[in-house]
Amino acid sequence: MTRTALVTGGTRGIGAAISVALKGAGYTVAANYAGNDEAAAKFTAETGIKTYKWSVADYDACVAGIAKVEAELGPVDILVNNAGITRDGMFHKMTREQWSEVIDTNLSGVFNMTHPIWGGMRDRKFGRVINISSVNGQKGQAGQANYSAAKAGDIGFTRALAQEGARAGITVNAICPGYIGTEMVRAIPEKVLNERIIPQIPVGRLGEPEEIARCVVFLASDDAGFMTGSTISPNGGQFFS
Repeated sequence: MTRTALVTGGTRGIGAAISVALKGAGYTVAANYAGNDEAAAKFTAETGIKTYKWSVADYDACVAGIAKVEAELGPVDILVNNAGITRDGMFHKMTREQWSEVIDTNLSGVFNMTHPIWGGMRDRKFGRVINISSVNGQKGQAGQANYSAAKAGDIGFTRALAQEGARAGITVNAICPGYIGTEMVRAIPEKVLNERIIPQIPVGRLGEPEEIARCVVFLASDDAGFMTGSTISPNGGQFFS
């Protein structure tokens, strides 16, 4: 029986690489996205992976979206909470809206997606929940009090829920990528990348989305059944935890 995987933010960047890698590993994949219809249509045309539009910040939309995925593709066995946004700003200038938007998507969104799926995983005695956090959730980052707080919260959520899921056959793990060569990161001015960011990375380069995707494929597999509550840190040696 083919297992079904649902990837939030699954049509661009790291999420797209995860969706493609899971399909390549034999899973039936659903890719969620929030707003870019053109990118989603192009992604489906290129990969054959079905896409579903809703905001992970909206609990009711998550319930309805998950129900549609499961009606069309079957129960979700692997959930990858990848969707995330940034609203950067130094704290003394940060607005309540910048704070709330990031917390609602990057932290509450993980609850909103996992909660409706959790009961089915418990009933089936199998599940994989993989939360994409960030190196900045581990070490913090100036100008990202909102983002760092949300991503650190994702790690705490992972460790707590792993203890609840263990006896039900559900593993819950986190991945904390460092700087990855996505479209967003490569849009940073070359001078900033070369003089301020890459020198902080001991391996001397940006990571690739596919390197994060390979971590997800492992955590989704039966081979990772004894691994739960863990944090994988593919960051090129930038931070050790």
